Amino acid sequence: MKTETLEIEAAIQIQKPINEVFDAIINPDKMSNYFISESTGKMESGKTLIWKFPEFDVECPIRIDKIQQNKYISYYWTISEKELLVEITLIEKENNSTLVSITEKSMKNDNDGLKWFSGNTFGWSNFLACLKAYLEYNINLRKGAFDFMRKENQCS
Repeated sequence: MKTETLEIEAAIQIQKPINEVFDAIINPDKMSNYFISESTGKMESGKTLIWKFPEFDVECPIRIDKIQQNKYISYYWTISEKELLVEITLIEKENNSTLVSITEKSMKNDNDGLKWFSGNTFGWSNFLACLKAYLEYNINLRKGAFDFMRKENQCS
């Protein structure tokens, strides 16, 4: 049976306290060490921000939906002219670590949807690995990693 819509799910456990992980996700000064190159501000409920990525010559509008301190972040961004919801959930785990889960939804289960599903599943897995490397080891895994993709447009 074919599912009508596709949703992305990705998760990783990070060996850092929940408040440090939360701050690294909403604070553009920290995000620039593993994800974006710049933002027009900090993620706060109701704000609309512009993100720039080091690999792409594009401005990506982000409409922040909800922020719950140390628990939940949701925002909308536009991919292929469709506004999609990204939800990030943080759960405190043993040994002062944090489980980070990301869901992005949704696209039709068609050729465009499958292309999005493949690309953004890779993207969110990379985001989580880069976040972990930055927080646990102060390493920017993203630096130079996607220079070969500079001509592709990820946001519209």
